[in-house]
Amino acid sequence: MKTRTAGVLAAAVALGIAVSGCSSSSSSSATSVAPSASASAVAGTPAALAKFYDQHIDWKNCGDVQCAKLTVPVDYSDPSGATIQLAIDRVPATGKRVGSLVVNPGGPGGSGYDYAAAATQIVSSAVLSSYDIVGFDPRGVGRSAPITCLDDSALDAYIGADPTPDTPAEEQAAVTTNRNFGLACEKNAGPLLAHVSTVDVAKDMDILRAALGETKLNYLGKSYGTFIGSTYAGMFPQRVGRFVLDGVVPPDITTTQENLGQAQGFEQATQSYVRNCVAQGNCPLGSSLDAGMARIRQFLKDSDTNPLPVTGQGDVTKLTEGWASIGVADAMYSKQSWPVLTQAFQQAFAGSGNAMMALADDYASRNSNGTYSDNIMQVINAVNCLDRSASSNVQTYVQDAQQFAKTAPTWGPMLAWGSLSCGEWPIKATGHPEKITAAGSGPILVVGTTRDPATPYQWSVQLSKELQNGHLLTYDGDGHTAYMEGSSCVDGVVDDYILNGVVPPAGKTC
Repeated sequence: MKTRTAGVLAAAVALGIAVSGCSSSSSSSATSVAPSASASAVAGTPAALAKFYDQHIDWKNCGDVQCAKLTVPVDYSDPSGATIQLAIDRVPATGKRVGSLVVNPGGPGGSGYDYAAAATQIVSSAVLSSYDIVGFDPRGVGRSAPITCLDDSALDAYIGADPTPDTPAEEQAAVTTNRNFGLACEKNAGPLLAHVSTVDVAKDMDILRAALGETKLNYLGKSYGTFIGSTYAGMFPQRVGRFVLDGVVPPDITTTQENLGQAQGFEQATQSYVRNCVAQGNCPLGSSLDAGMARIRQFLKDSDTNPLPVTGQGDVTKLTEGWASIGVADAMYSKQSWPVLTQAFQQAFAGSGNAMMALADDYASRNSNGTYSDNIMQVINAVNCLDRSASSNVQTYVQDAQQFAKTAPTWGPMLAWGSLSCGEWPIKATGHPEKITAAGSGPILVVGTTRDPATPYQWSVQLSKELQNGHLLTYDGDGHTAYMEGSSCVDGVVDDYILNGVVPPAGKTC
Protein backbone atom coordinates (compact mmCIF):
# COMPACT_ATOMS: atom_id res chain seq x y z
CA MET A 1 0.00 0.00 0.00
CA LYS A 2 1.52 3.29 -1.13
CA THR A 3 1.58 6.54 0.79
CA ARG A 4 2.33 9.98 -0.51
CA THR A 5 2.97 13.43 0.84
CA ALA A 6 2.89 17.11 0.11
CA GLY A 7 2.96 19.22 -2.98
CA VAL A 8 6.05 21.19 -3.91
CA LEU A 9 5.10 24.84 -3.78
CA ALA A 10 2.06 23.46 -1.97
CA ALA A 11 4.21 21.70 0.62
CA ALA A 12 2.35 20.29 3.59
CA VAL A 13 2.01 16.99 5.34
CA ALA A 14 -0.10 14.84 3.09
CA LEU A 15 -0.85 11.19 3.13
CA GLY A 16 -3.12 9.25 0.81
CA ILE A 17 -3.70 5.58 0.23
CA ALA A 18 -3.85 4.23 -3.29
CA VAL A 19 -6.87 1.98 -3.00
CA SER A 20 -10.08 1.57 -4.92
CA GLY A 21 -13.32 2.85 -3.48
CA CYS A 22 -16.86 1.87 -4.25
CA SER A 23 -18.10 3.46 -7.44
CA SER A 24 -21.62 2.13 -7.63
CA SER A 25 -24.41 1.25 -5.25
CA SER A 26 -26.85 -1.59 -5.34
CA SER A 27 -30.49 -1.03 -4.59
CA SER A 28 -30.50 -3.19 -1.49
CA SER A 29 -30.28 -1.46 1.87
CA ALA A 30 -28.73 -2.54 5.11
CA THR A 31 -30.37 -1.88 8.43
CA SER A 32 -30.57 1.80 9.29
CA VAL A 33 -28.84 2.77 12.51
CA ALA A 34 -30.31 5.48 14.72
CA PRO A 35 -28.13 7.20 17.31
CA SER A 36 -28.99 6.49 20.89
CA ALA A 37 -30.25 9.33 23.01
CA SER A 38 -27.03 9.35 25.00
CA ALA A 39 -25.02 9.52 21.80
CA SER A 40 -26.81 12.46 20.21
CA ALA A 41 -27.90 14.50 23.19
CA VAL A 42 -24.44 14.99 24.66
CA ALA A 43 -24.17 17.91 27.04
CA GLY A 44 -22.89 20.97 25.22
CA THR A 45 -24.34 20.12 21.82
CA PRO A 46 -25.98 23.29 20.47
CA ALA A 47 -29.70 22.95 19.94
CA ALA A 48 -29.31 24.45 16.49
CA LEU A 49 -27.28 21.39 15.49
CA ALA A 50 -29.79 18.84 16.81
CA LYS A 51 -31.11 17.98 13.36
CA PHE A 52 -27.61 17.00 12.30
CA TYR A 53 -26.81 15.03 15.45
CA ASP A 54 -30.10 13.13 15.26
CA GLN A 55 -29.54 11.78 11.75
CA HIS A 56 -30.16 8.17 10.84
CA ILE A 57 -27.58 6.48 8.64
CA ASP A 58 -29.16 4.62 5.74
CA TRP A 59 -26.45 2.14 4.83
CA LYS A 60 -26.58 0.61 1.37
CA ASN A 61 -24.52 -2.14 -0.17
CA CYS A 62 -21.81 -0.67 -2.40
CA GLY A 63 -19.70 -3.52 -3.65
CA ASP A 64 -17.28 -4.56 -0.93
CA VAL A 65 -18.44 -1.88 1.53
CA GLN A 66 -21.62 -0.36 2.86
CA CYS A 67 -21.98 3.31 2.04
CA ALA A 68 -24.20 6.25 2.96
CA LYS A 69 -24.37 10.04 3.13
CA LEU A 70 -24.12 12.28 6.18
CA THR A 71 -25.48 15.83 6.06
CA VAL A 72 -23.49 18.62 7.72
CA PRO A 73 -23.75 22.41 7.61
CA VAL A 74 -21.40 24.32 5.34
CA ASP A 75 -20.96 26.99 8.02
CA TYR A 76 -21.25 25.89 11.64
CA SER A 77 -21.95 29.47 12.68
CA ASP A 78 -25.06 29.34 10.48
CA PRO A 79 -26.46 25.80 10.88
CA SER A 80 -29.76 26.80 9.29
CA GLY A 81 -27.95 27.74 6.10
CA ALA A 82 -26.51 25.66 3.27
CA THR A 83 -25.56 22.03 3.80
CA ILE A 84 -23.38 19.46 2.08
CA GLN A 85 -23.32 15.68 2.17
CA LEU A 86 -20.28 13.70 3.24
CA ALA A 87 -19.63 10.28 1.72
CA ILE A 88 -19.19 7.66 4.42
CA ASP A 89 -18.60 3.92 4.28
CA ARG A 90 -17.97 0.99 6.56
CA VAL A 91 -16.62 -2.53 6.49
CA PRO A 92 -18.65 -4.41 9.14
CA ALA A 93 -16.90 -6.28 11.94
CA THR A 94 -16.24 -9.88 11.00
CA GLY A 95 -16.80 -11.22 14.51
CA LYS A 96 -18.52 -10.07 17.69
CA ARG A 97 -18.89 -6.33 17.19
CA VAL A 98 -17.94 -3.99 20.03
CA GLY A 99 -18.22 -0.68 18.18
CA SER A 100 -17.05 1.51 15.31
CA LEU A 101 -13.51 2.63 14.53
CA VAL A 102 -13.36 5.78 12.38
CA VAL A 103 -10.22 6.02 10.25
CA ASN A 104 -8.44 8.76 8.31
CA PRO A 105 -5.22 8.37 6.26
CA GLY A 106 -4.14 12.02 6.26
CA GLY A 107 -3.72 14.63 3.60
CA PRO A 108 -5.24 17.12 3.81
CA GLY A 109 -7.13 15.54 0.98
CA GLY A 110 -6.69 11.83 1.59
CA SER A 111 -9.82 9.75 1.13
CA GLY A 112 -11.01 8.23 4.38
CA TYR A 113 -13.63 6.42 2.33
CA ASP A 114 -11.02 4.59 0.27
CA TYR A 115 -8.93 4.01 3.39
CA ALA A 116 -11.77 2.25 5.20
CA ALA A 117 -12.50 0.21 2.08
CA ALA A 118 -8.98 -1.22 2.48
CA ALA A 119 -9.82 -2.36 6.01
CA THR A 120 -8.02 -5.70 5.71
CA GLN A 121 -4.79 -3.82 4.97
CA ILE A 122 -5.03 -0.93 7.42
CA VAL A 123 -6.01 -2.79 10.62
CA SER A 124 -5.30 -6.26 11.94
CA SER A 125 -7.74 -9.13 11.60
CA ALA A 126 -8.32 -8.95 15.36
CA VAL A 127 -9.38 -5.30 15.18
CA LEU A 128 -11.56 -5.97 12.14
CA SER A 129 -13.21 -8.81 14.00
CA SER A 130 -14.33 -6.45 16.76
CA TYR A 131 -14.93 -3.14 15.01
CA ASP A 132 -16.83 -1.78 12.06
CA ILE A 133 -14.17 0.16 10.15
CA VAL A 134 -15.75 3.48 9.16
CA GLY A 135 -14.35 6.05 6.77
CA PHE A 136 -15.46 9.37 5.37
CA ASP A 137 -14.19 11.79 2.79
CA PRO A 138 -13.76 15.08 4.65
CA ARG A 139 -15.56 18.13 3.31
CA GLY A 140 -14.10 19.24 0.00
CA VAL A 141 -12.39 15.89 -0.55
CA GLY A 142 -13.11 13.08 -3.00
CA ARG A 143 -16.82 12.27 -2.92
CA SER A 144 -17.75 14.97 -0.37
CA ALA A 145 -18.43 18.18 -2.32
CA PRO A 146 -14.93 18.04 -3.83
CA ILE A 147 -13.01 21.25 -4.39
CA THR A 148 -11.48 21.51 -7.85
CA CYS A 149 -9.49 24.61 -8.74
CA LEU A 150 -7.74 23.76 -12.02
CA ASP A 151 -8.26 21.40 -14.92
CA ASP A 152 -5.79 18.56 -15.37
CA SER A 153 -3.46 20.37 -17.75
CA ALA A 154 -3.27 23.46 -15.56
CA LEU A 155 -2.67 21.30 -12.49
CA ASP A 156 0.21 19.61 -14.32
CA ALA A 157 1.80 23.01 -14.84
CA TYR A 158 1.20 24.05 -11.23
CA ILE A 159 2.74 20.92 -9.71
CA GLY A 160 5.63 20.93 -12.15
CA ALA A 161 6.50 24.60 -11.50
CA ASP A 162 9.93 25.62 -10.23
CA PRO A 163 10.03 24.76 -6.50
CA THR A 164 13.28 26.64 -5.81
CA PRO A 165 13.01 30.15 -7.28
CA ASP A 166 16.42 31.77 -7.06
CA THR A 167 16.17 34.93 -9.14
CA PRO A 168 13.81 37.91 -8.74
CA ALA A 169 12.02 36.88 -11.93
CA GLU A 170 11.52 33.32 -10.72
CA GLU A 171 10.38 34.55 -7.32
CA GLN A 172 7.75 36.78 -8.91
CA ALA A 173 6.65 33.93 -11.17
CA ALA A 174 6.14 31.76 -8.07
CA VAL A 175 4.06 34.48 -6.43
CA THR A 176 1.91 34.84 -9.54
CA THR A 177 1.47 31.08 -9.94
CA ASN A 178 0.31 30.63 -6.35
CA ARG A 179 -1.89 33.72 -6.36
CA ASN A 180 -3.63 32.53 -9.53
CA PHE A 181 -4.14 29.09 -8.03
CA GLY A 182 -5.88 30.59 -5.00
CA LEU A 183 -8.07 32.78 -7.15
CA ALA A 184 -9.06 29.78 -9.27
CA CYS A 185 -10.05 27.91 -6.11
CA GLU A 186 -12.07 30.87 -4.89
CA LYS A 187 -13.89 31.09 -8.21
CA ASN A 188 -14.63 27.38 -8.61
CA ALA A 189 -15.20 26.20 -5.04
CA GLY A 190 -17.61 28.91 -3.92
CA PRO A 191 -18.59 29.43 -0.26
CA LEU A 192 -17.31 26.02 0.84
CA LEU A 193 -13.71 27.19 0.38
CA ALA A 194 -13.95 29.21 3.60
CA HIS A 195 -15.21 26.21 5.59
CA VAL A 196 -12.85 23.28 5.02
CA SER A 197 -10.62 23.82 8.04
CA THR A 198 -9.58 21.02 10.36
CA VAL A 199 -11.88 22.45 13.03
CA ASP A 200 -14.79 22.07 10.60
CA VAL A 201 -13.76 18.47 9.90
CA ALA A 202 -13.53 17.69 13.64
CA LYS A 203 -17.07 19.00 14.11
CA ASP A 204 -18.24 16.83 11.22
CA MET A 205 -16.60 13.85 12.88
CA ASP A 206 -18.57 14.41 16.06
CA ILE A 207 -21.79 14.39 14.09
CA LEU A 208 -20.62 11.14 12.52
CA ARG A 209 -19.94 9.73 16.00
CA ALA A 210 -23.49 10.49 17.06
CA ALA A 211 -24.99 9.10 13.86
CA LEU A 212 -23.06 5.87 14.42
CA GLY A 213 -24.69 5.55 17.82
CA GLU A 214 -21.43 5.88 19.73
CA THR A 215 -21.15 7.81 23.00
CA LYS A 216 -17.41 8.02 22.45
CA LEU A 217 -15.39 8.14 19.25
CA ASN A 218 -12.85 5.43 18.52
CA TYR A 219 -10.36 6.71 15.99
CA LEU A 220 -7.27 5.78 13.98
CA GLY A 221 -5.61 8.76 12.31
CA LYS A 222 -2.35 8.81 10.40
CA SER A 223 -0.21 11.80 9.37
CA TYR A 224 -2.53 14.82 8.92
CA GLY A 225 -5.22 12.52 10.29
CA THR A 226 -3.50 12.98 13.66
CA PHE A 227 -4.16 16.71 13.38
CA ILE A 228 -7.85 15.97 12.88
CA GLY A 229 -7.71 13.62 15.86
CA SER A 230 -5.91 15.99 18.24
CA THR A 231 -8.21 18.82 17.20
CA TYR A 232 -11.23 16.63 17.97
CA ALA A 233 -9.73 15.60 21.32
CA GLY A 234 -9.18 19.23 22.25
CA MET A 235 -12.76 20.16 21.37
CA PHE A 236 -14.51 17.06 22.73
CA PRO A 237 -12.19 15.46 25.32
CA GLN A 238 -15.03 13.67 27.12
CA ARG A 239 -16.01 11.96 23.86
CA VAL A 240 -12.57 10.47 23.19
CA GLY A 241 -12.59 6.68 23.12
CA ARG A 242 -9.69 4.59 21.83
CA PHE A 243 -7.54 7.10 19.92
CA VAL A 244 -4.45 6.16 17.89
CA LEU A 245 -2.48 9.05 16.39
CA ASP A 246 0.29 7.68 14.14
CA GLY A 247 2.83 10.03 12.53
CA VAL A 248 1.98 13.29 14.26
CA VAL A 249 1.35 16.75 12.84
CA PRO A 250 1.52 18.92 15.98
CA PRO A 251 -1.30 21.45 16.34
CA ASP A 252 1.00 24.05 17.89
CA ILE A 253 3.68 24.56 15.22
CA THR A 254 3.83 27.44 12.74
CA THR A 255 4.04 27.03 8.99
CA THR A 256 7.74 27.83 9.11
CA GLN A 257 8.34 25.21 11.80
CA GLU A 258 6.35 22.69 9.80
CA ASN A 259 8.34 23.36 6.63
CA LEU A 260 11.69 23.14 8.44
CA GLY A 261 10.69 19.97 10.27
CA GLN A 262 9.70 18.31 7.00
CA ALA A 263 12.89 19.46 5.29
CA GLN A 264 14.98 17.89 8.04
CA GLY A 265 12.80 14.78 8.03
CA PHE A 266 13.21 14.26 4.30
CA GLU A 267 16.94 14.95 4.56
CA GLN A 268 17.30 12.23 7.18
CA ALA A 269 15.16 9.79 5.20
CA THR A 270 17.11 10.46 2.00
CA GLN A 271 20.36 9.84 3.83
CA SER A 272 19.01 6.50 5.01
CA TYR A 273 18.10 5.63 1.43
CA VAL A 274 21.54 6.59 0.10
CA ARG A 275 23.32 4.58 2.80
CA ASN A 276 21.21 1.58 1.81
CA CYS A 277 21.86 2.15 -1.88
CA VAL A 278 25.63 2.29 -1.31
CA ALA A 279 25.55 -0.82 0.88
CA GLN A 280 23.74 -2.77 -1.86
CA GLY A 281 26.62 -2.13 -4.26
CA ASN A 282 26.66 -0.60 -7.75
CA CYS A 283 24.70 2.40 -6.51
CA PRO A 284 24.19 4.87 -9.38
CA LEU A 285 24.59 7.74 -6.92
CA GLY A 286 28.18 6.90 -5.97
CA SER A 287 30.08 4.98 -3.33
CA SER A 288 29.53 7.13 -0.24
CA LEU A 289 26.81 8.99 1.60
CA ASP A 290 28.25 12.41 0.79
CA ALA A 291 28.68 11.56 -2.88
CA GLY A 292 25.15 10.20 -3.11
CA MET A 293 23.51 13.22 -1.49
CA ALA A 294 25.53 15.56 -3.70
CA ARG A 295 24.48 13.56 -6.78
CA ILE A 296 20.80 13.88 -5.87
CA ARG A 297 21.16 17.64 -5.39
CA GLN A 298 22.89 17.91 -8.75
CA PHE A 299 20.17 15.83 -10.39
CA LEU A 300 17.47 18.19 -9.07
CA LYS A 301 19.47 21.23 -10.16
CA ASP A 302 19.94 19.76 -13.64
CA SER A 303 16.19 19.06 -13.80
CA ASP A 304 15.62 22.79 -13.37
CA THR A 305 17.98 23.89 -16.13
CA ASN A 306 17.83 20.89 -18.47
CA PRO A 307 14.80 18.68 -17.73
CA LEU A 308 14.81 15.13 -19.01
CA PRO A 309 12.28 14.03 -21.64
CA VAL A 310 9.31 11.90 -20.64
CA THR A 311 6.93 10.06 -22.95
CA GLY A 312 3.38 8.78 -22.64
CA GLN A 313 2.45 11.30 -19.94
CA GLY A 314 -0.26 13.41 -21.51
CA ASP A 315 0.66 17.09 -21.50
CA VAL A 316 3.82 16.50 -19.44
CA THR A 317 6.80 16.04 -21.75
CA LYS A 318 9.62 17.16 -19.44
CA LEU A 319 10.72 16.01 -16.00
CA THR A 320 11.00 19.45 -14.45
CA GLU A 321 12.55 20.04 -11.04
CA GLY A 322 9.05 20.12 -9.59
CA TRP A 323 8.19 16.68 -10.94
CA ALA A 324 11.65 15.26 -10.20
CA SER A 325 11.45 16.41 -6.57
CA ILE A 326 8.07 14.76 -6.20
CA GLY A 327 9.41 11.53 -7.67
CA VAL A 328 12.26 11.35 -5.19
CA ALA A 329 10.00 12.36 -2.30
CA ASP A 330 7.49 9.66 -3.17
CA ALA A 331 10.02 6.92 -2.55
CA MET A 332 10.89 8.22 0.90
CA TYR A 333 7.59 7.04 2.35
CA SER A 334 8.34 3.35 2.29
CA LYS A 335 11.59 1.41 2.29
CA GLN A 336 9.95 -0.92 -0.21
CA SER A 337 10.12 1.89 -2.78
CA TRP A 338 13.86 2.39 -2.48
CA PRO A 339 14.80 -0.15 -5.20
CA VAL A 340 12.30 1.51 -7.53
CA LEU A 341 13.94 4.89 -6.92
CA THR A 342 17.37 3.42 -7.63
CA GLN A 343 16.09 2.12 -10.96
CA ALA A 344 14.59 5.55 -11.67
CA PHE A 345 17.98 7.19 -11.06
CA GLN A 346 19.68 4.65 -13.31
CA GLN A 347 17.22 5.44 -16.08
CA ALA A 348 17.48 9.19 -15.50
CA PHE A 349 21.28 9.12 -15.74
CA ALA A 350 20.83 7.27 -19.02
CA GLY A 351 18.71 10.14 -20.35
CA SER A 352 15.06 9.22 -19.66
CA GLY A 353 12.73 10.70 -17.06
CA ASN A 354 9.99 8.10 -17.48
CA ALA A 355 10.63 6.02 -14.33
CA MET A 356 11.04 9.08 -12.10
CA MET A 357 7.84 10.54 -13.57
CA ALA A 358 6.03 7.30 -12.70
CA LEU A 359 7.02 7.83 -9.06
CA ALA A 360 5.80 11.42 -9.29
CA ASP A 361 2.51 10.22 -10.73
CA ASP A 362 2.05 7.90 -7.76
CA TYR A 363 2.68 10.77 -5.38
CA ALA A 364 0.21 13.10 -7.09
CA SER A 365 -2.56 10.53 -7.74
CA ARG A 366 -1.94 11.18 -11.42
CA ASN A 367 -2.61 8.68 -14.18
CA SER A 368 -0.15 8.33 -17.04
CA ASN A 369 -2.73 9.75 -19.46
CA GLY A 370 -2.70 13.06 -17.57
CA THR A 371 -5.89 12.64 -15.54
CA TYR A 372 -5.99 12.67 -11.74
CA SER A 373 -7.69 10.00 -9.67
CA ASP A 374 -8.51 12.34 -6.76
CA ASN A 375 -8.28 15.99 -5.75
CA ILE A 376 -5.67 15.78 -3.00
CA MET A 377 -3.23 18.05 -4.83
CA GLN A 378 -5.89 20.77 -5.03
CA VAL A 379 -7.70 20.64 -1.70
CA ILE A 380 -4.51 20.36 0.36
CA ASN A 381 -3.93 24.10 0.06
CA ALA A 382 -7.52 24.96 0.86
CA VAL A 383 -7.27 23.21 4.23
CA ASN A 384 -3.74 24.21 5.15
CA CYS A 385 -4.30 27.86 4.36
CA LEU A 386 -7.32 28.03 6.68
CA ASP A 387 -5.51 26.19 9.48
CA ARG A 388 -2.38 28.36 9.60
CA SER A 389 -1.48 31.75 8.19
CA ALA A 390 1.70 32.35 6.19
CA SER A 391 3.76 35.33 5.12
CA SER A 392 3.12 37.16 1.85
CA ASN A 393 6.62 38.68 1.97
CA VAL A 394 8.80 36.96 -0.63
CA GLN A 395 11.95 37.84 1.29
CA THR A 396 10.73 35.68 4.15
CA TYR A 397 10.94 32.64 1.90
CA VAL A 398 14.29 33.67 0.44
CA GLN A 399 15.72 33.93 3.96
CA ASP A 400 14.10 30.67 5.05
CA ALA A 401 15.60 28.86 2.05
CA GLN A 402 19.06 30.01 3.06
CA GLN A 403 18.49 29.07 6.70
CA PHE A 404 16.90 25.68 5.98
CA ALA A 405 19.80 24.72 3.70
CA LYS A 406 22.14 24.70 6.69
CA THR A 407 20.54 21.59 8.17
CA ALA A 408 18.74 20.22 5.10
CA PRO A 409 20.78 21.14 2.00
CA THR A 410 18.84 18.80 -0.30
CA TRP A 411 15.26 19.55 0.75
CA GLY A 412 15.48 22.81 2.69
CA PRO A 413 15.61 25.26 -0.26
CA MET A 414 12.48 23.66 -1.73
CA LEU A 415 10.36 23.19 1.39
CA ALA A 416 11.19 26.69 2.60
CA TRP A 417 8.84 27.90 -0.13
CA GLY A 418 6.13 25.46 0.92
CA SER A 419 3.77 28.04 2.42
CA LEU A 420 3.88 30.63 -0.34
CA SER A 421 0.53 29.34 -1.57
CA CYS A 422 -0.97 30.26 1.81
CA GLY A 423 0.77 33.63 1.76
CA GLU A 424 -1.16 34.34 -1.44
CA TRP A 425 -4.40 32.65 -0.39
CA PRO A 426 -7.55 34.75 -0.97
CA ILE A 427 -9.22 33.75 2.33
CA LYS A 428 -7.79 34.69 5.71
CA ALA A 429 -6.77 31.82 7.97
CA THR A 430 -9.27 30.97 10.70
CA GLY A 431 -6.92 28.76 12.71
CA HIS A 432 -3.63 29.32 14.48
CA PRO A 433 -0.99 27.20 16.21
CA GLU A 434 -2.38 26.06 19.54
CA LYS A 435 -1.20 23.56 22.13
CA ILE A 436 -3.81 20.88 22.80
CA THR A 437 -3.92 19.04 26.11
CA ALA A 438 -7.33 17.36 25.77
CA ALA A 439 -7.69 17.58 29.55
CA GLY A 440 -10.14 15.02 30.84
CA SER A 441 -9.84 12.62 27.91
CA GLY A 442 -9.14 8.93 28.16
CA PRO A 443 -5.66 7.64 27.26
CA ILE A 444 -4.49 8.55 23.74
CA LEU A 445 -1.85 6.42 22.00
CA VAL A 446 0.70 8.40 19.98
CA VAL A 447 2.98 6.52 17.57
CA GLY A 448 6.19 7.98 16.18
CA THR A 449 8.74 6.58 13.69
CA THR A 450 12.34 7.63 14.26
CA ARG A 451 13.18 8.27 10.59
CA ASP A 452 9.77 9.37 9.32
CA PRO A 453 10.31 11.83 6.43
CA ALA A 454 7.02 13.73 6.51
CA THR A 455 6.16 13.78 10.21
CA PRO A 456 9.45 13.85 12.11
CA TYR A 457 9.66 11.68 15.21
CA GLN A 458 10.10 14.67 17.52
CA TRP A 459 6.60 15.84 16.58
CA SER A 460 5.12 12.65 18.05
CA VAL A 461 7.22 13.09 21.18
CA GLN A 462 6.01 16.68 21.43
CA LEU A 463 2.31 15.86 21.19
CA SER A 464 2.54 12.90 23.55
CA LYS A 465 3.97 15.20 26.21
CA GLU A 466 1.45 17.98 25.63
CA LEU A 467 -1.59 15.72 25.84
CA GLN A 468 -2.67 15.32 29.43
CA ASN A 469 -3.21 11.60 28.85
CA GLY A 470 -0.83 10.92 25.97
CA HIS A 471 1.20 7.72 25.72
CA LEU A 472 4.08 7.37 23.25
CA LEU A 473 5.06 4.28 21.28
CA THR A 474 8.36 4.64 19.41
CA TYR A 475 9.15 2.69 16.24
CA ASP A 476 12.86 2.68 15.43
CA GLY A 477 12.56 2.47 11.68
CA ASP A 478 12.17 4.07 8.26
CA GLY A 479 9.11 5.25 6.38
CA HIS A 480 5.98 7.23 7.10
CA THR A 481 3.81 5.96 10.01
CA ALA A 482 4.19 2.60 11.70
CA TYR A 483 0.97 0.69 12.39
CA MET A 484 0.39 -2.10 9.87
CA GLU A 485 3.61 -1.21 8.08
CA GLY A 486 5.51 -4.41 8.83
CA SER A 487 6.40 -4.30 12.53
CA SER A 488 4.68 -7.04 14.51
CA CYS A 489 5.80 -5.27 17.68
CA VAL A 490 4.04 -2.04 16.75
CA ASP A 491 0.95 -3.88 15.56
CA GLY A 492 0.76 -5.85 18.79
CA VAL A 493 0.98 -2.77 21.02
CA VAL A 494 -1.58 -0.83 18.97
CA ASP A 495 -3.97 -3.79 18.87
CA ASP A 496 -3.72 -4.29 22.62
CA TYR A 497 -4.69 -0.66 23.09
CA ILE A 498 -7.57 -0.66 20.59
CA LEU A 499 -8.98 -3.99 21.79
CA ASN A 500 -8.20 -3.89 25.52
CA GLY A 501 -7.38 -0.28 26.37
CA VAL A 502 -3.86 -1.21 27.44
CA VAL A 503 -1.29 1.57 26.94
CA PRO A 504 2.42 0.78 26.54
CA PRO A 505 4.86 1.43 29.38
CA ALA A 506 6.80 4.68 29.29
CA GLY A 507 9.72 4.50 26.89
CA LYS A 508 8.31 1.57 24.91
CA THR A 509 10.26 1.14 21.65
CA CYS A 510 9.76 -1.36 18.84
